[in-house]
Amino acid sequence: MKETYEIKLPAFSGPLDLLLSLIKENEIDIYDIPIAFITSQYLQYLDLMKELNLDIAGEFIVMASTLIYIKSKTLLPIDEQPQDDEDSDPRLELVQQLIEYQSFRETALALKEREQQYSSIFYRDPQDITISKTLIDISIYDLISAFAAVLKGSSAKTGEIDRETLTVKDMISMIMQRLDTEIKIDFLSLFIENSTKIEKIVTFLALLEILKLGHASVKQEIIFGNIIIIKR
Repeated sequence: MKETYEIKLPAFSGPLDLLLSLIKENEIDIYDIPIAFITSQYLQYLDLMKELNLDIAGEFIVMASTLIYIKSKTLLPIDEQPQDDEDSDPRLELVQQLIEYQSFRETALALKEREQQYSSIFYRDPQDITISKTLIDISIYDLISAFAAVLKGSSAKTGEIDRETLTVKDMISMIMQRLDTEIKIDFLSLFIENSTKIEKIVTFLALLEILKLGHASVKQEIIFGNIIIIKR
């Protein structure tokens, strides 16, 4: 039996991060979430993560169930809703969770920025300083969204990720060799235009492993701009 490649990414954040990324990406008002649309987007992400053989924590599945439940309640005719729920928006608890989580995340980011400011007091390579001044951190979900766009242009040929034919380890070496010479590379340049879907998936898995190991980081020059991979 052929051995398939599976990657686990415990360092990446949970379902609330994914929801916030979807809200930001689609420019949605957090106080008025179109639950049917956001549920569809969320489930598409889970399908892509499964296709990539990413290990999906149980909390992602629980959130999917929660979204589907809220969606079902919003679809009920008003006269069929329970009496005590007439004035209650089924999205309210989720919105409160998102706002609270967003507040904690913004505080953590502010502390991180302050740490980076103080670290600049000490000697750093001039090239690193130039890069850090112009680029913005992005989440794993921004990266997956960019990869989903890459997959749309792939050939229809699919199959299992097989160690005998495609090696993630070799792709990691190729990306690291590029980073050794170029320091930073454009995300889209990793994917050959006429390559198959499986080849693109292997390339993306290699990049995720590099990020997990801390050998590189991903950033944008502007929000929703080109993604750049920078060697650490």
